This record gives sequence, C-alpha cells and structure tokens, in this order.
Amino acid sequence: MEPSTDPLLALVRSQSRERRDAPYLLDARSTRVVTYEQMSESVDQYRRTLRSWGLSSGQRVGLVIADPVTFAQWYLAVISLGAWAAPLDPTPGALASSSVRASALGVVFVVSDRPRPAEGTTRWIEMNSRMLLMGLTPEEEDPTPGGLLLSSSGTTGAPKVMALGVEQLLATARLIATHHRFTTSDRGFNPLPLWHVNAEVVGLLATLVAGSSLVLDERFHRTGFWKLVNELDVTWINAVPAIISRLAALDGGESPSARIRFIRSASAPLAPSLFERFEADVGVPIVQSYGMTEAASQICVSPIDEVRKAGSVGRPAGVQVRVLAEGSEVGPIEIRGPTVITSYESPGYEARFDKDGWLRTGDLGYFDDDGYLFIMGRDDDVINRGGEKIYPLEIEEILATVEGVSRVAVVARDDEVFGHVPVAFVQPRADLPRSASELARLVGRVREKSGEYLSPTRRPTSVSVVETLPAHATGKIQNASLRRGEVTVIYEERL
Repeated sequence: MEPSTDPLLALVRSQSRERRDAPYLLDARSTRVVTYEQMSESVDQYRRTLRSWGLSSGQRVGLVIADPVTFAQWYLAVISLGAWAAPLDPTPGALASSSVRASALGVVFVVSDRPRPAEGTTRWIEMNSRMLLMGLTPEEEDPTPGGLLLSSSGTTGAPKVMALGVEQLLATARLIATHHRFTTSDRGFNPLPLWHVNAEVVGLLATLVAGSSLVLDERFHRTGFWKLVNELDVTWINAVPAIISRLAALDGGESPSARIRFIRSASAPLAPSLFERFEADVGVPIVQSYGMTEAASQICVSPIDEVRKAGSVGRPAGVQVRVLAEGSEVGPIEIRGPTVITSYESPGYEARFDKDGWLRTGDLGYFDDDGYLFIMGRDDDVINRGGEKIYPLEIEEILATVEGVSRVAVVARDDEVFGHVPVAFVQPRADLPRSASELARLVGRVREKSGEYLSPTRRPTSVSVVETLPAHATGKIQNASLRRGEVTVIYEERL
C-alpha cells in the first residue's frame, strides 16, 4: 500500500508505529481498551468495509452510533477515506429526527448500532458481527480530503449546515493539544456527546495528535465520578458548566486525585460564583473556553499556568477575534482564521460574513485591558426594557449565588408598558426539598439577592422554579424554549 496522502490517515498510521501498545481509547463502563495499533487496524478494516459498500471520496456518511469507542473508530475511518462524516444523535428519543436529518443532509447511508426508525429514507446499516468480515479486499488510496459535516438549528428556521475539512479539524486539534500541553502521559475523560464538535475535536483528535489517551463515557454519571477518574488515572476532564455544577459539591469521602491538572469548561457561560466555589472547594483548576462549530470547536481559552479570570473565556487561540465596540464596551463578536469556515453549506446565512471574511458569531462581549474576552450573551437574548439594554448574564451571575440554586436563566417577557422585562427561571439543587414552603423560601432568597445587588430595572419581575431547565445535550440552556413557555413550572411568584 502506498503512503497515505490523507493527513488524518497519515497521523493514525504514524501514531500506530510510534505508540503501538499504548492505549488510545478506554471505555469508562467496561475494561475495554483500544491501543494505537488496534485503532489503526480497525480504521483500515472499516475503510475497506466502506469501500465494499460503494462509498467514494466526497460522499456523506451518517453516524448514529451510541457506543463511544465504536463511534470513534468509524469517525476516523470515514474522514480518512476522503468522505464526510455526519454524526447524529443516537439517543432513543432522537432516532427519528436523526434519520430525517440524515436524509436532508444527503448522506448515502447511515452506519448505526441502533435499529432503523420508520421515518427517513436513507439506507440504514446496522452493525453486527458479519460487518467486520466484509470488504477485506485491498483498497486504493485516494488523495481527496474528507471532513466533518454538522448542522444546527438556525434563527431563520432553516438549519445551518457546516462543513469542516480535515485540515481545519487537525489544525484546531494541534492548537488544543499545544495550548493544554498534552503529552503522551496525559489521559482525558470525556462524558460529552460525540455527535457534537467539542468531543470530536477537543477529545478524539487532540488526544490523537498528542499521542495520549482518552476515557470515553456514554454520558455524565455523578455517582462515583471522582472515584472512577482517580482509578483511571485521569489528568484532565472535558466538561460543560452543567457538569461542573454537579461536581462542585463533594460527596462524603470524595477527593479528586492530584494528578488531575484541570477541568475544561466549554459550550456555555460559566458563572463566576461557580468558578470560584469549584476551585476553592474541589481544588481542581478550571480552564474556561469559548468555541463554535463554525471554528471547529475552539476560539478562545484560558491560560494553563497564568491568571484565569472568573467570567472570562481567556484569550484568542489561533483565531482572530474582534469586538465591534470602542474600548471595553460590549459589542458584537466576529471571528476569522484558518480554522473558521468561510461559508455555510446551506443558503440563507450569507450575510453573516463580511467582504473581508469576518464571521458574525451572534455573541456579544468585550475585551479587558489584558486581552481577556468576556461573553455577555447572545445578541437575540438581550432584553430591551423601555430602550434600556439588559444583558441576562448580568442578572444570572447574581442569582446563581443564591443558596439552593443549581442553575438559572433569565429571558425577556412581553410587557405592555416597557416592551420587555426580565423574568427568571430557577432550577433548585437536587438536595433542596420540593415542598411549597421550601420553594417559597428559595424565591424569597432570590428576591432578597435581587434587591441587594440589582438595580430596579434589572430585577426580574417574576421567578419561576422548574425541576429542570431545558438544555441541549451539551448542557446549554434553551432560552428560546423558556421564552415560548415550553417548560413545567413547579412554583412561581411575581416580584
């Protein structure tokens, strides 16, 4: 076989030669370990299988695979073949929508470890033992690069489809591995969904680039978390604020290992109060980051060994970032660079790019004098109260410090006098009793904190207590659902 011209396949084979019996992937829920050599062999085998099914470079393959270790190997195989991998949600409740989305994305077939739902028209291939014996004929090398195809809901109603080429993915992975100082002795722990770009690039590819190892969990489990990561000799954790919030209170006898260098926070804002409480009580540093699918997962990140500022996502890392405002004023954030897309695959979003290639992110923020970026929220989340602009994050950061509050979200509600006013939705901590008297006391503490720290125009006009705030798989709160009232309220008071 001729040397590969695909950069991902070349990396897979190079690491296989250099790391051989060193572990690349470990399953958090079993004793299964995939070494670098085994990973390379599986990737070659899956590539041959894909060829036997008639896949050619440039085509699109859906991946609906719940087992994270199996997903990782198919993911590498598809992209290194010069095809485009389209990871889709494999959870039972999402299979129908994943099938429909696969058809809409134009994939030639779906590889899955789940039964095909009735909806959708794309060819659905369920993995089984016979699959691993198929297509064992020699394959031809193809220089055409592949990549990653992802989609998300857009503000216009049409999905935003993004294509990230293999060179963009690997460039971002190298930036991540370098910034986080990954070495062959590092071991990450990833409980985040692999159908999102963060786990795919920060987890799988940055680990591959560094020649280190990664523990994959199918989802986050709070029970026994610190015991598990200690036993697995983990040195860093890939997380989101919702997970960090759950880990902030140590259960009896829990003690994170001194080997854990940091926990990385992504996908949503991390409240300064949670940042400070976690580092003080748990003793593990938090590295905050800011990213988008459009930038292959990372835009800014906190320093490893320098000052990490509560509320800041750090400094730009390999991406140009600008704020369209004077000095430290809040303004729209725009990005560009080699790891950032220059267009969407779907129509209707052309206006998000200017003539010089700057992409409007839809986020608002500001830089401080040290070059640290602070995110204030989405431009469509700003509350316009009688002409005064209110950033929900300013209110959320205060209410997040209230005793008994686990998570909080502030959104706009229509008002006949002011146009819009802020309202708060609060998710109580799991250990807080759900009796009416306890919830009333919780709201009373919210009212007291609002009166003490917020100006009258920024105080929420009502507080709704919910059992769970609606969130995406990465933990990002779905503010649009709250604005539409798509949430079950268990207690409510007007303030």
